[in-house]
Amino acid sequence: MEFKVSNAPFIHNNNSVSKIMRQLLYALMPAIVVYVYFFGWNIVVNLFIASITALSCEALMLLLRKRPLRAFLTDYSAIVTAFLLALALPPFVPWWITVLGTAFAIIVAKHVYGGLGYNLFNPAMAAYAMLLISFPLQMSDWSVILDTLSGATPLDAIKNQLKITDLKAWEWINLAFLLGGCWLLYKKVITWHIPVAMLISLIIISAIFFLINPNLYSSPLFHLLNGATIMGAFFIATDPVTAATSNKARLIYAAGIGILIYVIRTWGAYPDAVAFAVLLMNMAAPTIDYYVKS
Repeated sequence: MEFKVSNAPFIHNNNSVSKIMRQLLYALMPAIVVYVYFFGWNIVVNLFIASITALSCEALMLLLRKRPLRAFLTDYSAIVTAFLLALALPPFVPWWITVLGTAFAIIVAKHVYGGLGYNLFNPAMAAYAMLLISFPLQMSDWSVILDTLSGATPLDAIKNQLKITDLKAWEWINLAFLLGGCWLLYKKVITWHIPVAMLISLIIISAIFFLINPNLYSSPLFHLLNGATIMGAFFIATDPVTAATSNKARLIYAAGIGILIYVIRTWGAYPDAVAFAVLLMNMAAPTIDYYVKS
């Protein structure tokens, strides 16, 4: 008997890859509008540069790999990667940073592994981590220079130095991502397991340390509504290719991301740790799937 073997992403409910990707793009629109309101039209320029770069690199790699262009260029997966990376970058980042990061995401993090369905790491987060390590000055061009901060709680330092309007901006941006994420849940593009488990684990661990010493550790609400927390929970950690597959495995996978976000933010060198937490749990996902079957 011949068994058919397929690779992720596994699409159910008569949804195609292109339809799923379009819905992800629609869900990002509220956050993009809020980004523009607070940071100006630079974010739109970044989105445009990233999209053109992503499609160009996608076409180049498809030609080199002798794959059909039309089918893969129109599935919107490259555009989704471009949007997620562009939204993670500072609005005023140099254009070549956007180009370099997007090219890395598509060529190295996606096609070197075999293309959509074969990549081990989330391409957008792999590119973001590469840029952050390689170009810390350019990648910290927000309202403060993040890599000049020191101490046990980088987010607390950011909280003290940012303007109130900057903090409010991130709160509104995260609420906009939450709105888009809830729409994805309503449309059954994603399930509740990963976002809920990730956010609850982050809330629990941050609440424990906040209760121990509220003067030293940030509150759970601050961790939820600042940085890329909500975007990570609904749009990044839920990537069907690089996440765990069964529902129980997803809970473990996502809880690990939430805990790692807090650990890296609090005692690590990076104020926002979503990318590194996701990449570390991407590596653990196959092992989790192996031991947790249902």
